[in-house]
Amino acid sequence: MKYKDYYASLGVPRTATQDEIKSAYRKLARKYHPDVSKEADAEARFKEMGEAYKVLKDPETRAAYDQVGSQWQSGQEFQPPPNWDAGFEFSGRDMGGGAGDGADYSDFFEALFGRRTGRGHPHAARQTMRAQGQDHHAKVEIDLKDAYHGARRSISLRMPATDAQGHVVTRERTLDIQIPKGVREGQHLRLSGQGGPGLGGGPAGDLYLEIVFRAHPHYRVDGRDVYFDLPLAPWEAALGGSVTAPTPAGSVQLAIPAGSSAGRKLRLKGKGIPGNPAGDLYAVLTIALPSADNERAKEAYRAMAQAFEFNPRAHLQL
Repeated sequence: MKYKDYYASLGVPRTATQDEIKSAYRKLARKYHPDVSKEADAEARFKEMGEAYKVLKDPETRAAYDQVGSQWQSGQEFQPPPNWDAGFEFSGRDMGGGAGDGADYSDFFEALFGRRTGRGHPHAARQTMRAQGQDHHAKVEIDLKDAYHGARRSISLRMPATDAQGHVVTRERTLDIQIPKGVREGQHLRLSGQGGPGLGGGPAGDLYLEIVFRAHPHYRVDGRDVYFDLPLAPWEAALGGSVTAPTPAGSVQLAIPAGSSAGRKLRLKGKGIPGNPAGDLYAVLTIALPSADNERAKEAYRAMAQAFEFNPRAHLQL
């Protein structure tokens, strides 16, 4: 996937105001509209400008796009960093999927904003003087251990807005939230009345927090199941035994069957993320080889080579 510089597409600097972005788009749209332009690439340019304007005209999507960073050049290979939009608070964001308006957007756009659909709240569309505020949405990262035990955490959210000069800024707020034991990745926590303010004395909207797990150096999560790699010495794998294994809930003793090979999964039933039913924890065995960094170690490896008639490439018929 190629990175797209939306500012370059509209010919404006990253410091441009919202009015300057709007003016630049209108000028270029008149020049490259396929119905009037004689340029050979008018249709492609018009589509490219439309996509850029869709992102930059909205302070929320513009701030999120800026968050990705400007270290890439247009056309460079690009993959969004994991959970790149965590901590941003969006109004009227549908987390369900699809760009929403049927337009043909680039893979770059879909990767960043494909789950962002139309803005607005059903209550806000009513032609009344009293209306409920918009629901807001944000993605928040938590530690895996919080899903095991539950926790009370303080989170900071950034809400994009436009200042008096027309520049996009972010306003921060801090909330104390209760993370329930057994929460799953992708689950939404509803904070009543923490969304957009109501109109005419109407109630505020709600804030929906989408839970994602912060990357862990050892554990991988699949639904309620948790996986981790458990290194074994060759003799532990061959002879079996009992080893101490980590879990997010504390260390346990794990029985290793004799003759275990790399890739074997040992299941610890119910030791995954709590729930009804609870997930399982899987230890994926790997074989760790000692280094032959001294003469004694080298001699031990030579003795092993003589003791075993073993060809690890026999299945290749070499």
